[in-house]
Amino acid sequence: VTQHEGGHLPFEANITSILKGSKGISCRITIAVNNTLTLNTLPPGSIQFMNDPTRYPKGYFIQNTEFDFFNYAGIHRPVVLYTTPSVYIDDITVTTDIIGDMALHDRAIVSETNAVPYRKKWPGQGDKSSGGQVKMMADTGSGQSEDFYTLHVGIRTAQVSGQQFLINGKPFYFHGVNKHEDYDIRGKGLDWPTVLKDFNLLKWLGANSFRTSHYPYAEEIMDLCDKYGIVVIDESPGVGIRYPASFGNRSLEHHLTVMEELVRRDKNHPSVVMWSVANEPSSELGVAGYYFRTVISHTKSLDLTRPVTYVTNARYDKDQGAPYVDVICVNSYFSWYHDPGHLEVIQIQLNTQFDKWHEMYQKPIIQSEYGADTIPGFHSDPPTMFTEEYQEMVLRNYHSVFDQKRKTFVIGELIWNFADFMTAQGKMKWFLLQHLPWGVFLRIPLL
Repeated sequence: VTQHEGGHLPFEANITSILKGSKGISCRITIAVNNTLTLNTLPPGSIQFMNDPTRYPKGYFIQNTEFDFFNYAGIHRPVVLYTTPSVYIDDITVTTDIIGDMALHDRAIVSETNAVPYRKKWPGQGDKSSGGQVKMMADTGSGQSEDFYTLHVGIRTAQVSGQQFLINGKPFYFHGVNKHEDYDIRGKGLDWPTVLKDFNLLKWLGANSFRTSHYPYAEEIMDLCDKYGIVVIDESPGVGIRYPASFGNRSLEHHLTVMEELVRRDKNHPSVVMWSVANEPSSELGVAGYYFRTVISHTKSLDLTRPVTYVTNARYDKDQGAPYVDVICVNSYFSWYHDPGHLEVIQIQLNTQFDKWHEMYQKPIIQSEYGADTIPGFHSDPPTMFTEEYQEMVLRNYHSVFDQKRKTFVIGELIWNFADFMTAQGKMKWFLLQHLPWGVFLRIPLL
C-alpha cells in the first residue's frame, strides 16, 4: 500500500480502493517496522557483520549507532483509520501577528487574513489558546461536500533581534531542560500518566522550555506544551551525523524531506518557537557548510515565522554551519568530558567558550546541554565524579557564569537531562542498569 522512511513523524495512505467491495468482510492492516539504521538514515548508523565463524553464527551482525540513547523499534504512537468527504481539508497553515490590541490570523491554503480581539497572548497562565474552526463547502457535481477542522491557535510572535530572543516582542530566556521519550517498561511508547507527571514536574522546577532532543516528540506532547505554556525547540532526528558519507546527496535529500514533515506537523503549535535541524554533527568537516546551509535555508523557506538552529559541540572557529543559524546552541561538559574531575576549570572555560563564539558570530547563545552523570546515593567529601555533591558543584559553577552572561548575549540554559534514560548495553554501563544517570529525576525505582 505504502512505505515511509524515517521514524517519529506521521505518514498516511489512502486505502479506499482496497476497501471497496469489502463491506461486511474483515480487513487486516499489516505494518512492518524496521529500525535498521544506515549512513543515509536519520539518525545515521551502520551495520557491522561479524564474519568469524568460530565466534558468531552465519550472517551475524550488530547495529552500530552514533548516539547515546536506546534504538527502540515498534509502533510507539497511535495508529488511526479515518474517513474524509470527497472534497476535504488537507492542510492548514496559521500564522499570527500582533498589531495594537488586535491579533492577525493568516490561514492558507486559501489565504485569508482576519483581525480578532484577543484577551491574552500565548503563553499566558490559564490562557491556553484561541479556538477556531476552518470550514469548507464544495459543489462536487453530485451535491455539496462539507468538511471542517477545529484548530486551537495561540497568539504569539517569535524572532531573534540583535542579541535577544523575543516572544511577543519581549526578551525571553530559555530556562529549561532537554528530554527523552523514554519511560520505564514502556520505552518510547506514549504513556499518558508519565507524560502528565513530567509536565507537572517541569512546572514544579520552574522550567519554561525544553528541547525535543533528539527527535520529534509525540503530537500529544506538543499539544500539552501549548496548553501548559511550555516553549519548545523542536528538533529533527538529525543526531549522530558524524561521517562524510552521511553528508552526501542521498542523506541531504532525506534530511530535507524530514524537515518538510516536521514543519508540516508542528507549524501551528504556538509552543514551537524555533526549529533545530541537528544535534552534535561533525560540523567541522568541509562538507558540513553546504549541507547545513541547504537544510537551514530549506527549513526557513517552509516557515518564515521561526528562527532555525542546530546544536553543536564543535569549536567556534571550526564550525562550518554556524554562519547560517539564527541562534548559537552549544553543548559542553567542562569537568566531565573535558578535564574530568576538575571543577576549578568550569568557570574560566565556560566564559571563554561564550566570549569566543560571540566574538566570531555576534549571535545570541544558548547553552543547550550541560551537566554530570550522578548515581543516586553516591556521596563523597570532597566531591568526586558520579556523586550527588559533584553534580551540585558542576551546576553551581555553570549557573554562576549564566547569571552574568544572561545580562549580555546568553539567552538560555537547558540542563542535560530531565530524567534518566535507557541506552545500549556496555561494559562501562553495567552498574548503571543500562540507564544513563544524567537526569534531574529518576525513571527506574531504587531498591
